[in-house]
Amino acid sequence: MHDDDFLRVEAHACPMTSCAAPAGSPCRTGKGKVAVQYHTARFRLVPAFAKALNVPTPALRKPGTLWIELPRPVAADAEPAGHARIGYARASTLRQSLDTQLDALKAAGVTRVFAEKISTRATVRPELDKAVTLARELRAAGVAVTLVVHEHKRLGRGLDLAALAEQLKAAGIGLEFLTGELQGSHDPSGVVFTVLAALSGMEREYIRDRTLEGHESARARGKAIGGAAVTDENMLSMALHLRGQNLSLREIASRLVITQGAKRGRHPSPATVMRMLRDHDTSITEVGAGADDAKQRP
Repeated sequence: MHDDDFLRVEAHACPMTSCAAPAGSPCRTGKGKVAVQYHTARFRLVPAFAKALNVPTPALRKPGTLWIELPRPVAADAEPAGHARIGYARASTLRQSLDTQLDALKAAGVTRVFAEKISTRATVRPELDKAVTLARELRAAGVAVTLVVHEHKRLGRGLDLAALAEQLKAAGIGLEFLTGELQGSHDPSGVVFTVLAALSGMEREYIRDRTLEGHESARARGKAIGGAAVTDENMLSMALHLRGQNLSLREIASRLVITQGAKRGRHPSPATVMRMLRDHDTSITEVGAGADDAKQRP
């Protein structure tokens, strides 16, 4: 379920004669109040919800208050009042440049671009949210809207990409990719798009698994993987002591010194300190779990 699933339900008028809420409005009770939930006959008009238990009326519809008719959505066959192309560009790190994406979007006739530098794994991407919000507002005003992205990986992978595309489809927003395996305009409800989106999500996992297998194979042959270790027991002890004083990773790293290897005399990075502490915490947890199992054995 998604926060905007109610829009997919409200794309249909309620068939219940005791309700008869038009498209764009929540269901109503016999006493003229906003219903707490959409009527079963209504949300089952949406194939994706045919087996759902319910689709709750969102708080913004104020269940229990006096029912009033809200603006009806633009009819699917209505002539659009213009066409807007909204662009979205994203880089995973601050070091990466957005110039290539921005140039491509401009050449594709995009009039408004939302850009940000943030990881794909981030659960909240403010600029993407702003782009989708604007697209919905324009579409509600009767304007045909297409969200244009340089490549599908800028939006997401696998199920995340398919879920976002489905939300755009429900809102009547087009989706177009300028390059990559999914280049072109797509129907998110189509089988081809769903399969390709799933395969794009498998790509990263496949590369990761092959890399780990290569590392294990190299270690088995006695080859060292990665650079020389920069952490040791003394550094771990000091890091644990500093963490106990509620210092941040950056502050802890600034007080530690590498005593071996090519980086001797330098401070470890906050990421290195985080991995060291995480590995220590994991080992403690595993030891504790092993001890508990031993106690439970007869």
